[in-house]
Amino acid sequence: MDKIILQLLGWIIPIVVITAIVLPSVIRVLREYERAVVFRLGKLLRAKGPGLVFLIPIVDRIVKIDLRVVTIDVAKQEVMTRDNVPVTVDAVVYFRVVDPEAAIIKVEDFLRATSLIAQTTLRSVLGQVELDELLSHREKINQKLQEIIDRQTDPWGIKVVTVEVKDVVLPDGMKRAMAKQAETERERRAKIINAEGEFQAAEKLVQAAEMMSAQPIAIQLRFLQTMREVSSEHNTTTFFPVPIDILAPFIKRNEPPAK
Repeated sequence: MDKIILQLLGWIIPIVVITAIVLPSVIRVLREYERAVVFRLGKLLRAKGPGLVFLIPIVDRIVKIDLRVVTIDVAKQEVMTRDNVPVTVDAVVYFRVVDPEAAIIKVEDFLRATSLIAQTTLRSVLGQVELDELLSHREKINQKLQEIIDRQTDPWGIKVVTVEVKDVVLPDGMKRAMAKQAETERERRAKIINAEGEFQAAEKLVQAAEMMSAQPIAIQLRFLQTMREVSSEHNTTTFFPVPIDILAPFIKRNEPPAK
């Protein structure tokens, strides 16, 4: 009996060892966001997954691809804008693999290739815009970058989701010039607002003068109102405005007769 058991163990142990070695190369488990590009004897078979993937040992080889959105930082780039202003910009690119087979067989390293394409496109596009457009129309530039990069990476099975220009670094001299320009612009607006206020006040005064000239009694009423306002103040000296028309008869009486 013991001999039979030993013989069985002699058969079972090698089988278990072989199974433990061979099984991982026969069965693979892929997550929902993973795909396996299968090569059989070096020839592309197809992309499999997710779930269980059965392979032929030694014959089949796989390359795993992650289908989730990947984020890459575009290194800082020295760019000369169209109006000859040197700036330093960086960006971030969001993309994902939509065709695992193309991402493996049509480009050696799709991550590095996409990063380099993003760098060259960033320099090319920003070199065609002026500084004011770069600072004030960031969304438009981001959209243009996304369209160009997506068109260039589409043959590799890459879908560029979005591109964002993160930071624009200006030279110190340009920062001082822009600050001075902004200050001058604020002063200009303040002067315009003040002038508009003076113009509106003058218009109202002209309208009031026209109304008073049409109704002379309004001048007397305004005079009485002014006297009331002055008397309400605690002043030691009070000035009484006297219309020149009242003094006209006395002035004419003192004039020498005409010869």
